[in-house]
Amino acid sequence: MTVGPDDVHRAADRIEGRVRRTPVIEVVVGGHRIVLKLELLQHTGSFKPRGAFNRILGAESIPPAGIIAASGGNHGLATAYVAGELGINAEVFVPEVSPRVKVEAIQALGATVVVGGALYHDALVASQQRAAETGALQIHAYNHPLTVAGQGTMAAEISDQVLDAAEILIAVGGGGLVSGAVAWFSDRLPVLAVEPSGSPALHQALSAGRPIDVEIDSIASDSLGARSIGDVPWSVLVEHPPTPLLVSDSAIVAAQRWLWANLKLVVEPGGATAFAAVLDGSHTPSETGTTVVVVCGANTDPSLVVG
Repeated sequence: MTVGPDDVHRAADRIEGRVRRTPVIEVVVGGHRIVLKLELLQHTGSFKPRGAFNRILGAESIPPAGIIAASGGNHGLATAYVAGELGINAEVFVPEVSPRVKVEAIQALGATVVVGGALYHDALVASQQRAAETGALQIHAYNHPLTVAGQGTMAAEISDQVLDAAEILIAVGGGGLVSGAVAWFSDRLPVLAVEPSGSPALHQALSAGRPIDVEIDSIASDSLGARSIGDVPWSVLVEHPPTPLLVSDSAIVAAQRWLWANLKLVVEPGGATAFAAVLDGSHTPSETGTTVVVVCGANTDPSLVVG
């Protein structure tokens, strides 16, 4: 099942008043004017509540066992937050690579946290086994039409906020956010998909013509560490393929430091990945309109950025 603009419209109506309309800010990098979409200022510090609210509110029913999710951290935070807002029990499986700051924040929001293996895929398998045992509703981080449509509401906001937008750069993990943007924009605006070179699931899928498993070894693996692109995001991306870009871990760290030094924003590695492509010269911003870069996550130990 693919996702389109009508689905994003319905998602926007469904989650209205439950998520923030995040701001944009103009900066100059290398003589180029770009606009940052500050999605790190969303509830729980990432874009994830958009998809989580739409997925849960759009479900036919919630079983007595509640909901269950697997996450490197940000989706778990969103699931826990949404569950708390709606009065639903939540259980979140996290991998060992999840930063302590994210795990503690999930617990603080009232969800039960279980460490389910070394990487995200391990936690996902463990959560699926647990859901089969309890009957809880599985809330996947990116592989569901309602989740993708919910993430697309961020792109709809950009359409209103940046009228001369010429292109948009988005970091990619499992593909939920970038496919939501592509679902909204279709061919109306170029979308550039930025991945760490050590986590190239979309880059490899576009090369192979289908989602394939990749090895994960990146500083951003807690948020961009999906082993492969989800089938639902892929159904959108294969119709309107974004331009893939890869950036190094060192470029991501440099982007984190720039965002702190110049804007006093504490940004996690995955949240700084799209900006890294502009800062390190991997992509030259548009000369005929505004380049929009999504800064999508803030959940990291501040001392790792500020220090």
